Amino acid sequence: MVVKSRVLRSATNGELHSSVTPEEKPKRAKVATRGRKNVKAAAVKGDAEEPSPSPQRRTSARIQIKQLAEKELLVRQRVELPDETDSPSKRTKKNGPLRSKRNTKSKDKAVEDKAVAVPVSNDVTNSKDGGASEPEVCALEKSTTADEGGLANVVEKSDHAKVKETLRLFNKYYLHFVQEEEQRCKKAEVAQKASKGSKSKVAPEEDTKSKRKRPDLKAITKMMEANEILNPEKRIGNIPGISIGHRFYSRAEMVAVGFHSHWLNGIDYMGLSYSKMYSNYSFPVAVSIVLSGMYEDDLDNAEDVVYTGQGGQDLTGNKRQIRDQVMERGNLALKNCIEQAVPVRVLRGHESASSYCGKLYTYDGLYKVIQYWAEKGISGFTVFKFRLRRIEGQSLLTTNQVQFVYGRVPKSVSEIRGLVCEDITGSQEDIPIPATNLVDDQPVAPTGFTYCKSIKVGHGVKLPSNANGCDCRGSCISSRTCSCAKLNGLDFPYVHRDGGRLIEAKDVVYECGPNCGCGPGCVNRTSQRGIKYRLEVFRTPKKGWAVRSWDFIPSGAPVCEYTGVLSRTDDLDHVSENNYIFDIDCLQTIRGFGGRMRRSRDASLLPNNSADGIDDQRSESVPEFCVDACSTGNIARFINHSCEPNLFVQCVLSSHHDIKLARVVLFAAENIPPLQELTYDYGYALDSVYGSDGKIKQMPCFCGATECRKRLF
Repeated sequence: MVVKSRVLRSATNGELHSSVTPEEKPKRAKVATRGRKNVKAAAVKGDAEEPSPSPQRRTSARIQIKQLAEKELLVRQRVELPDETDSPSKRTKKNGPLRSKRNTKSKDKAVEDKAVAVPVSNDVTNSKDGGASEPEVCALEKSTTADEGGLANVVEKSDHAKVKETLRLFNKYYLHFVQEEEQRCKKAEVAQKASKGSKSKVAPEEDTKSKRKRPDLKAITKMMEANEILNPEKRIGNIPGISIGHRFYSRAEMVAVGFHSHWLNGIDYMGLSYSKMYSNYSFPVAVSIVLSGMYEDDLDNAEDVVYTGQGGQDLTGNKRQIRDQVMERGNLALKNCIEQAVPVRVLRGHESASSYCGKLYTYDGLYKVIQYWAEKGISGFTVFKFRLRRIEGQSLLTTNQVQFVYGRVPKSVSEIRGLVCEDITGSQEDIPIPATNLVDDQPVAPTGFTYCKSIKVGHGVKLPSNANGCDCRGSCISSRTCSCAKLNGLDFPYVHRDGGRLIEAKDVVYECGPNCGCGPGCVNRTSQRGIKYRLEVFRTPKKGWAVRSWDFIPSGAPVCEYTGVLSRTDDLDHVSENNYIFDIDCLQTIRGFGGRMRRSRDASLLPNNSADGIDDQRSESVPEFCVDACSTGNIARFINHSCEPNLFVQCVLSSHHDIKLARVVLFAAENIPPLQELTYDYGYALDSVYGSDGKIKQMPCFCGATECRKRLF
């Protein structure tokens, strides 16, 4: 895992300044590093006063500070232990394990082995809790952590966090099955080529049919089998953690979080099995409907909806009725909602190129069913119509006649409001990156740095020679024969879909390099292709400069590499405060030093990466190398911290295999809609930053996330 050093220069207003000019560099603060460079640690006072007859490595001073800080924290924890027994809340912030990029990296892995069962929602209109009053809390609902003193903390996750983690788990499974389907397609293609000129072509045709299995449906099937569906029991009313305006990128996502339990049916309802839980109702009772234009008789006027019942439709997809509908199942469930005043969740589908299924679904709130009738439809068959009206007092609609109103992406430079720079890259990137400023009275562009799209090797740093590559030709296809795939646990870490997506976060990703026989189009070179999304640097009121994308970014897609000057951490000890230092602590993450949470263990470490030539004491204290983007860097230097980030940090090896000098790449942790700010967790531990007076410094966090920790450090 890698942690960026981003100590804020303005402690009074919490602003994240984008650049540090030579004239305004203040002194560095002292930090208990715990193996990461929050800021450079200064020597402890006693050591600083001792004369040194010969130059010494600054590492020893940093180790002493680390050990001193850990001792102080341990002493504090032991002293406060009696109080903590009486008041568990006091220990929740006592230098607990980092809820950081390391957690961001490990969240996908953490939820893999967890199951959930959540009680019926309290947001139910005219319903009875019945037997659901006692919640069944499983692993995903609570996480157990341990602080430096070995004290176990149980931190209950919010509904919002559980929804996000479940969707990330779904995306991970989805990409695994996408890779499986891609491999099957490739085998079928090879079989078809081999069968050309042959009389028997049955086998290739059967292979082609067998590959037609939807990865999203396989993903939710796996989650069901593993009891990983969030809210497996159907609920009346709102679903905790999902607010009006939430977007689903497929119906399978709705199933994964228990919002709409069937991937095909437009009406989701409770059957007779729920009669014990809701004894006051007559069943079936509808809980949600999806408006997606599947029926020719649907009419959507936003606040008022005329919804066509289910059944009688031509399932080939031409949306025509071919027989009469019957008052049963979902139709009867909607009818019962009228008589029992049961609210129904309404989702609207939109045509969208961002979604693999071609549609995006938005939750628009609770509606009440006020009327139903039967009539002859457009095709001449009897259909049931249900009129629904939006319940008053809810948030404003996020759709208007099935059109988005979230924000408009500029189509040209002339449409960009507050433009202060047309391209901060100076044409170095294939896609220009503009900068906008609608905050300052006298708008200015980001200054004080030189843009560079690739790593610059600093003084005293020598890159290893290029590693031996694979013998593949054109593109790496077989994971059994590709030597690079073997390093990743006998499989490729990426899928081809959407230009290449990382299936899950790993300790380290081995990509193909200069000595490999494959070409630039190989899927195992995904992070080497540069920026492919339209990004923008924009000014914020409290956080300085920030970054957002004009394009949809799918989960697992590479966003950018963190570039700058590759330096030795020792060489920066004497530098004044630098807000743009990124430690390369891949080795520390793999070994689990400093409380780091480990990732996928598939990667095979080479012998020279295990421990040879590495000082264990030094490795435990601080990474040997870092990337300094203070005066030279790229778009990544402007990306802000968030306690609920949508990006994660991944160490990548391509040209060589020295994990101490791995590339730092930011990937999408989830599906990111256009105009949403891009963020990652800076990885500070609370009470880890010290001022020049030796006292702990605190900095408020302004990320605005639902799960914000309120403090950056």
